[in-house]
Amino acid sequence: MTEPAADGDYRLLSSETVYDGRVITLVRDTVAMPGGGDSVREVVRHPGAVAVVALDEAGDVVLLRQYRHPVGGYLWELPAGLRDADGEPPLETAKRELAEEVLLAAQRWSLLATYFSSPGFCDEQVLIYLAEELSEVDRPEGFLVEHEELDMTIERVPLAEAVRRVFAGGIRNPAAVIGLLAADRYRAGGVELRPVDAT
Repeated sequence: MTEPAADGDYRLLSSETVYDGRVITLVRDTVAMPGGGDSVREVVRHPGAVAVVALDEAGDVVLLRQYRHPVGGYLWELPAGLRDADGEPPLETAKRELAEEVLLAAQRWSLLATYFSSPGFCDEQVLIYLAEELSEVDRPEGFLVEHEELDMTIERVPLAEAVRRVFAGGIRNPAAVIGLLAADRYRAGGVELRPVDAT
């Protein structure tokens, strides 16, 4: 949830689409400033994403090693994916991604955290779920493993080890960093999670 600006502050005066791609759209917005005048903001519009901390009964989490072209190398990540299926609720997207990427389902789901990936220029919101009571499932019918996913490595590691890797710099994907630290804090107790259908 974001705190709205006061009435009349930061009004959108105009918006121009600069680029419309498969995943992102780049717009140039002209925004009225509260002190007078206006300013131009380049904004990346993004459908949003989900990520899943899949935690088994032994306290191990599922991590993926995947090549990411923009950073020119491999990153350790959580099972995750875009919210690009029309009308699909985010929890259903998380369930689908967990099955597609690591062939798992979960009996218990909780919402761990939400964040905006880079709110200075992008509206992408990521919802991170905790998935527990895991079981193996078949890959969903019709899902095709291709591109970077063909080269993906799946590993289960103790949650404490994953947290250690965050602080050692071995895990740098923001959804993984936030999700792993949130899961570790939640398991320590004293934290109440929001309803699974919250945003």
